This record gives sequence, structure tokens and C-alpha cells, in this order.
Amino acid sequence: MNKDYFVKQLMAFARRYDIEVSEELVGEIVSLASFRVVKKGEILASIGDDTTYAGLTLSGLARAYYIDNDGNDITRGFAPEGVMFMDEGFFGYTERNCMWETLEETTVMICETAAIKKIIKEYVPFKDVWIYLLESGMRYKIYRENGFLVENATERYIHFKKLYPDLSERVPQRHIATYLGITPESLSRIRGAMKEG
Repeated sequence: MNKDYFVKQLMAFARRYDIEVSEELVGEIVSLASFRVVKKGEILASIGDDTTYAGLTLSGLARAYYIDNDGNDITRGFAPEGVMFMDEGFFGYTERNCMWETLEETTVMICETAAIKKIIKEYVPFKDVWIYLLESGMRYKIYRENGFLVENATERYIHFKKLYPDLSERVPQRHIATYLGITPESLSRIRGAMKEG
């Protein structure tokens, strides 16, 4: 896999999210990373695994999920193109607290968490990127909490579609339903009422 290709792809993500970062810094990060293409349905990480590495979805789609006491999987979130995954190590966890799997054939960039933390500390431009990512993460967490506290299932689905405009066609409905905290049958009724078929 070609380093220049990945630098260009990461620079495109940076522009899409309005992040100012130099090609040199992105090139340094790419040099520290490994890349792989993962088949659909593969487990990227399991509950209890160490958090030495984190990833970024370059193409495709990954999903994070928990296993409840009855053995059901409950979707925590999705990592489409340009979104970090297996990122628990950045937030002080030493063990993974959820499962990560691919929902499509997915190209991933894997970096050692400690190496990225070192870059964050040493490079002011990357601190700005990190602050942006933290703010985005907090907005997402507040949105999720708010949804379960004050919104009904239809409102949560509408917000899901705003947050992930193309995922309702890419993700199995059962995963969207558990993400929303409802049954697949309820989601089907909501979609029918919204005439989504």
C-alpha cells in the first residue's frame, strides 16, 4: 500500500472536517501506522483485549457493540470512513470495553496509542486536532444521552439519520435498532410510518 495515497486520503478527511494539519505531520503518522484490508464480519477487537492500538476507518464500516447479561449484542456506535475506532486507550482504558467488528470490507489504519499520544504532546497543530476530536466526542456523547432521556424512538431515529445520513442503507436494521434502544420490529414500524420501506 502506497504511503502517498494514505497521506492524500487523510488530508481529504482533514479538509472534510475543517482540520488544519500539515502533510508532513500526516506523513509522520502514516509512517508509524500499519494498514490492512479486513473482510466483512471480522472481529477487530474483543472485550478485555489490551488497548495498545487504535484505528481509523479509511474505507468501509466498523461497529462497536456490548454484550448484555443475556448474551445479546447492543450497538454502541459506528465507525464509517474517517472515524476512529478501538480508541478506548486514548481515554485511559487498559482493556477494551466493547467488541469491534467490520460490517463491510474495511480498510483500516492501525497506530500504537502511545505513539499518537506522544505526537499529540509534541506538536501544537496536532493538539488542535485532538481538541477537535475530543469536542466532537463530547457532542456525540451529549447527543446520545439526550436522546435516551428526552426523545422518543422516532426522534432518535431521525437524529441517527442526520448523524449518519448514508448508514441506514449500509447497516443491518437489527444493529440500528439496538443502537436506538428498540426492537427491529419497532424500527420497521417507524421506517414504514416515515415511508422508508
